[in-house]
Formats: sequence, C-alpha cells, structure tokens
Amino acid sequence: MANETKFYSGFAAIVGRPNVGKSTLMNAMVGEKVAIVSNKPQTTRNRIMGVSTGENWQIVFLDTPGMHEPRTKLGEYMVKSIHDALEGIDLLIVMAAINEIGKQDRAIIEEMAGQKVKKLLVLSKTDLVPENVIFERLSEFADVGYDAVIPVSARGGQGMGELRHSIVSLLPEGPKYFPDDMMTDQPERLICGEIIREKALLHLRDEVPHGIGVEMMRIEQISDRLTEIHATIYCERASHKGIIIGKQGSMLKIIGRDAREDIERLLDTKVNLQLWVKVREDWRNKTSDLQTLGYE
Repeated sequence: MANETKFYSGFAAIVGRPNVGKSTLMNAMVGEKVAIVSNKPQTTRNRIMGVSTGENWQIVFLDTPGMHEPRTKLGEYMVKSIHDALEGIDLLIVMAAINEIGKQDRAIIEEMAGQKVKKLLVLSKTDLVPENVIFERLSEFADVGYDAVIPVSARGGQGMGELRHSIVSLLPEGPKYFPDDMMTDQPERLICGEIIREKALLHLRDEVPHGIGVEMMRIEQISDRLTEIHATIYCERASHKGIIIGKQGSMLKIIGRDAREDIERLLDTKVNLQLWVKVREDWRNKTSDLQTLGYE
C-alpha cells in the first residue's frame, strides 16, 4: 500500500575499551538485563545481542568485550569476537567514559572513525562530571568523523532518549528481524552461567575474577514452580579455590544466594542452585577448556 508506514532496522555494534559502560548501555536500551555488569575490566567475554523494538523500528545491539591487548587464548577469543561483531553491521557505536578519557580511548576513537559505516561517538558516565567537562569533551570530539557525539548517563537516564533517536535516524529501511517480545539471542543456560560469574566478580578480590569460568552442568525444570541448576565455578589456582569457597563456605553461599535471586527473576520459578568449585590450571590458554566453558 502506498501509505504503508516504513520500518527501520539494523545491527549496531557497541565497542570501546574495558569498563566504559557498554553492557550497562545495552541493558538500558533493551530495558532488561541481558548482559552482566561489574566494575571489573573485561567482564564481557562474548558478543552478546540485545534487541530493542519500537512502533516502526528495531535496533539489534551487539555488545562486545572491551578492546585490549590479549595475553591469553581467552583474550584472543575476546578480541576476535569484537572484529566478528563489526562484520555486516549498519551502525557503529563507539563508547568512552567521559570522566576518564585517555590515550587508549583516543586511539580507539581515531581507529574506528575509519570504519565505512554510520557511526556514533557516545560519551558515557556524564553523571560523574560537571557540565563544563561535558561541553569541553563535546568541543574536543566535534570533528573526529562521527555522525554525532552524544553524552549520556545510562544509569541516570540522561541523554538516552537523544541517543535512541539518533540511532533510529541512522538505520536503513529493513525488516523486523526478531519478534517484539524477544530481547536477546542468549539461551537461558548461558545467561544463568553468566549471572553466577557476575556475582563472583562482584564479591571476590581483584586477583581472582579474571581466572573464573562457569560451566553449567545441569539445568532441569522439576515442576512449574521449581528449577534445579548445578554449576561448577572453575579457577586457575588452588589458593583461589579457598577464596571462592570462603570460611566454612561463606563466600560461595553469598555468590549462590545473589545468583539465585537473579536467576529466579529470569526463569520466573523458584531455583535450587547447587555450586561447586574446581581448579583448572591455566584454563584460559587451553582450547579444550575454553570450548567446555562456552568460548568457541
């Protein structure tokens, strides 16, 4: 029909160095927690998809690991997933935390400016700086080769409406790739494992989290009201195992309690969550271990 409303859709990859708020931004845009969040660098290890759908548009976000120099096979996998996410996208969203823009951020901004695709530069965490800093940064990056530079606070909501409008304005006409109620392509099994890892990242000392992986051993719906989950937390050193378990199992109980609460909201059932901790030395450099833990 001649008066039929046009529909706009496309894939938008979010890139930037670790800890600039990529996952927080995507979760806010989607309206649900589809990617785990922590204050530890390199929390995101896989390319994670989140879908936001409006009346005449659909944005498919691709959250990526933080850009860094890899030191392990897991790091190499993470960097590869960033480059894979850039293939065939309609829009590139480059992020930098406005309160801590350094040489690495500027190098990423400059490198990504060369991508032959529509681009937005998003300056995140504006709630942490005064307005004059925001104006200074907008002036600094006004002519770096992006379609727009947008300051936002994903946590506070400032600038998020403008960002969504800018994204939609840059999308091509296209189909609705996913149903209205679909928010991610992540299977529940993987999301549950990531929630457990998120809670471990939240509670453990800085030296432990990078060496943690979670293997989902079993997930079974016992009834409409109860799901049973068995998972193993892997670490790389025997000393880390003791830290994860804690005195008389206290730390593992805290991780399990917090993870269970989030998983129950996700699955909408009560959850019996059983956690074990095992040592797998140097698993981040072993292909078979990476595949076992879902990094393929």
